Amino acid sequence: MRVGRNEDELEGRNAGDASPEDGRSGPLMAAAGRAGEEPSRAALVQGVAAWLEWQQAAGVDCCLLARGAPTASGAGAAAVPARGVDLGAASSAEVLPIGGVAPAGPSALPTTMGAPIGRSADRAGPLPAPVAGARALAASCRTLDELAEALERFELCPLKATATRLCLCDGNPAARIMLVGEAPGLEEDRQGKPFVGASGKLLDRMLATIGLDRTSVYITNAVFWRPPGNRAPTELELATCAPFLERQIELLRPAILVSVGGTAARALLGTNEGVTRLRGRRLEYRPARGDAPIPARVIFHPAYLLRQPMQKKLAWRDLLELAAELRRLGLVVGGDTSNGKEVTKRSDEVVRAAQRTQQRHPT
Repeated sequence: MRVGRNEDELEGRNAGDASPEDGRSGPLMAAAGRAGEEPSRAALVQGVAAWLEWQQAAGVDCCLLARGAPTASGAGAAAVPARGVDLGAASSAEVLPIGGVAPAGPSALPTTMGAPIGRSADRAGPLPAPVAGARALAASCRTLDELAEALERFELCPLKATATRLCLCDGNPAARIMLVGEAPGLEEDRQGKPFVGASGKLLDRMLATIGLDRTSVYITNAVFWRPPGNRAPTELELATCAPFLERQIELLRPAILVSVGGTAARALLGTNEGVTRLRGRRLEYRPARGDAPIPARVIFHPAYLLRQPMQKKLAWRDLLELAAELRRLGLVVGGDTSNGKEVTKRSDEVVRAAQRTQQRHPT
């Protein structure tokens, strides 16, 4: 159970994302007013709401309340299914999920995850209008071009109103390897392609280490328009875009799906676990129409690695495991990774570099 800041939930953000110091909690501070002033009720309410939004974006997924404390559930909470949690010794407290999602305990770690966010609303009651509209439109698309045209005229996702342009995909649609990120950032919004900013440059280098490039992979995102200020997508925004993501998978039929970051893992695999728990595990994506499951992997988002360079050692291990998985599936991987000595040498160099960095900058 996470009741504080969790880097797992921040790894999918772009390199220029907000932090507690950059003013995200500004409305709460502003609610206090200038020295000697009494804040208005409206200002306090607005400030607390902004603070809670930041807490959710930072990865806090529940609050511990004294038993009997009044609770209220948001209008959108029913759109996301709650997951069980074993409170154990915390039986004297009540868990209040933020956003309607209860954190999964350590025992809730199945190899195959639950339904993606976009389909989970089916089990909770009537679909929200944006999700229902997205489903109908996505189902009518028979090609990737038709899907892109449909998204251009789709008006039910509020992100479209604040974004510069649609950012659907990049890479090779015929590739058997499909990468799914979180959302466009500033540079992606300008160019209309995913992963073209600083995170994208690092992703290209990561792929190159195992002999891949953008001609051998297909890249998309969990949402297709940039959230204002690079904030995390909301559950409704993810659910609204999910039918178009699912339709891409149905049309392209990749041999393996790679979730780049925790938000993509939530959208694809329906899990609330962070990347540190999901990385290194062989998972499955279950298509909506009952087709055969697709192997899936989860890796750190490059933006997280830019902020936490010491984690690149783990990221390298994940890339090696991904390369091994690709070979197991019969997919062609660049020659360097098939040379065990070269792989070991390169991995050792990464480890030694990380150790030197740690010695110069001890934590």
